[in-house]
Amino acid sequence: MTAENRTLKRALTDPRILSGIGNAYSDEILHAARLSPITLTSKLSPAEWERLFAATRETLRFWIERLAAESRKGFPEKVTAFRKDMAVHGRYGQPCPRCGEPVQRIRYADNETNYCAKCQTEGRVLADRALSRLLGADWPRTLDELEALKRR
Repeated sequence: MTAENRTLKRALTDPRILSGIGNAYSDEILHAARLSPITLTSKLSPAEWERLFAATRETLRFWIERLAAESRKGFPEKVTAFRKDMAVHGRYGQPCPRCGEPVQRIRYADNETNYCAKCQTEGRVLADRALSRLLGADWPRTLDELEALKRR
């Protein structure tokens, strides 16, 4: 993962590096590891690499077991990456199960990244490219600024 300097989200979803970890599971892994999706692979400390490795194994093991158990009951009728039991993926605006703050998202092309600002980015709201270009300097940098903007 360190051969190229990329964001953690991009590195986790690159099938040349790790096959089978898509958008949904990368969100869940990064949330479990308490790491920002935009952290560059070159910036991770040894302790953060350990957390990422452990979170990847634990998250994938959990979902493999969960999905295997569900499939034993019968073939799933509706297959989707959005699972109600996920911590952050597909839960924009809903409370983070760890801290209760609303889950945030970054939209790009046909994808989105879901994350908890409090748990993963030290309270910083990551810039959604389209919205941050539109809002410019008015883009909220923290959860408090975002809430104040919503109250206006």
